[in-house]
Amino acid sequence: MVEIRALVLAIDRDDDFGQKAGVEGPVIGRDACVDAALKLSLADPEDSDANVVYAAVKLYDELRESGEFDEVEVALITGHPKVGVKSDVELARQLELVLERFPADGVITVTDGAEDEQIFPIITSKVPIISSHRVVVKQSEGIETTYYIIYRYMKEILSDPEVAKVVLGIPGMILLLYGIARLIGVWYPESVKIVSATITGTILLLIGGYFFTKGFRFNVRETVAKQFVFVISVIAGSLIIVGGAINAYFRLEEYSLELIGSYPGTPLLATLIYINALNASLILGIAVMITGKVIQSYLRKDHHIWYQASALLMMPAMWVTIDLTTRYAMAILTLSDIEVFTKLLLALMDVGVAVLVGIYMRGKVRGWERVEAGASA
Repeated sequence: MVEIRALVLAIDRDDDFGQKAGVEGPVIGRDACVDAALKLSLADPEDSDANVVYAAVKLYDELRESGEFDEVEVALITGHPKVGVKSDVELARQLELVLERFPADGVITVTDGAEDEQIFPIITSKVPIISSHRVVVKQSEGIETTYYIIYRYMKEILSDPEVAKVVLGIPGMILLLYGIARLIGVWYPESVKIVSATITGTILLLIGGYFFTKGFRFNVRETVAKQFVFVISVIAGSLIIVGGAINAYFRLEEYSLELIGSYPGTPLLATLIYINALNASLILGIAVMITGKVIQSYLRKDHHIWYQASALLMMPAMWVTIDLTTRYAMAILTLSDIEVFTKLLLALMDVGVAVLVGIYMRGKVRGWERVEAGASA
């Protein structure tokens, strides 16, 4: 005989006993457990939880007959229909009540599947588990376990917003957009190709954008909330660049006549003229973006403001570099021209000033709070 008190514990995590038979847990003692199982069997003959209690009572009788343990008791604890935290808290509460009535040294659990076994950590936090018995009724253990795994992951998909977006949201969006495309195709057959291309492009854009933001951990809502000034400056700078690009495209011939005195004869020459014409808008747009970043850094006391300010001061040098490079490539200028020398000297002076300002500011902002872009405030 092992001189310990053993508790045979039947577990009903989703409270079928309470919902179907009106039995309130915990149920302690052989006769009380048999009565509870009988009530559930009459209420729902197909419910396997009744067989769990019958199996627990049978095991209790066998252990008492064998005299293997010093003392043996059987009990049933029930959870809550809302399986999860609520049911597990209720099971823990009922287990405490059982242990007050019968201070067991070890527990022998009896369950009907993997779901009930999820509370084993709760049990072991209060009393050791000596053994575990699983009762399989009307289906194989593999089917029961497989069903539970599928059920668990489907429940996770439906309850977790992030997982639901990927598993359900993206396929749902694709089906929705293609459904709209089919309806438009029925109403306007002549626009089938345009609508199809538009829908396909929209889908790729949205999916690509979603994966891009997730891959680089870019939270749009958080970024806008924490870096609103910078976001506004990026939008403004982007509009300046786009506007300049469109303007340069429509005035390409005019720019060509100003630069080389004729129309561009080759695609390469046209590209160089276009880059030169876009130069001012490009530099201005980037400068607006960096200015927004500098303001954002100043407001948030970000010590990185020193090299952001340096980058802003280097924009004129960048403009000179693009202008001279494109003109030199078009053979408008040569390296010996005084204009080239003057502009290069000004660009170098600009870089020098930017570096000196950056060094000075770095010392001044050394004590500022370090706020990384995108980090939690």
